[in-house]
Amino acid sequence: LRQNAHPSPEEAVDEMLAILEDPKAKARKKEASKIKVNDKAAMQQDKAAANKAVTQQDMFIRSFSIDWDRLEDGSYVKEIPALNSLREFQFRKRITFFVGENGSGKSTLLEALAIAKGLNPEGGTRNYNFSTYDDYSTLKSAITFQSGMLKPKWSYFLRAESFYNVASEAARNYNDDGCMTDFHARSHGESFLEFILENDEKGLYFMDEPEAALSPQRQLTLLLHLVKMAEKGSQFIIVTHSPILLGTPDADIVSFDEGELHRISYEETESYQVTKLFLENREVMLRQLLQEETECETDAKI
Repeated sequence: LRQNAHPSPEEAVDEMLAILEDPKAKARKKEASKIKVNDKAAMQQDKAAANKAVTQQDMFIRSFSIDWDRLEDGSYVKEIPALNSLREFQFRKRITFFVGENGSGKSTLLEALAIAKGLNPEGGTRNYNFSTYDDYSTLKSAITFQSGMLKPKWSYFLRAESFYNVASEAARNYNDDGCMTDFHARSHGESFLEFILENDEKGLYFMDEPEAALSPQRQLTLLLHLVKMAEKGSQFIIVTHSPILLGTPDADIVSFDEGELHRISYEETESYQVTKLFLENREVMLRQLLQEETECETDAKI
């Protein structure tokens, strides 16, 4: 990396993992770190000060409010506990994660925010108008944004589940010169990550479970990309279950559990707690789970 002044995110992650796996390299890295400890501490203090200096005016979306009277009676959104008590929400960081159990309303809210900003429900920019299946809530009609002083040059809604359709639309309508990457020529994970890395404009990004297409190693690559983009002024709102992505420094984590939106720490997320518990007690947990499953099947037969 010292020989390469501008390593790509993939190269940075690969090099880091190689160092962690090589004891000698790790020792050399540790010794080098001691020499530069003062400079590193100063850099970290400067970065922390810069992050704290982020105000709501610096963000493209400062907050949003929901007028529930605009929604029709019987809307299923009104039955989602974490959402039906929500009137207003303020963003505090350039990277905000929505977390919670399946069905807690995370993706419903993210999708509504993206659509209310004029983005295509299935992914893409304002210019993407394809639709394979209209199945989104009307919550968007009840949302009002309070914007910052600046407008994003670029806005994007990215969903791992519908990336194939987004890539097809891009190739069909935005590749007149034939220079665009053929995302269908690679694996889902490779093309998905490259698509994200190529979109490096300072802008507003909505992402729905991006980890679904990525290996743990490439989730680290995405984490690095998020941090660098946020430092340049981009704003991210992301739904995720990934304990890796949730470890992104200086990010806001908002839980949809317990019937209301509330901020929690990284260690308080279920993704972290369950993953840590499993890794540290794998054999005990598997034995208990499989034993309970066997007992349930036996009871059912009786």
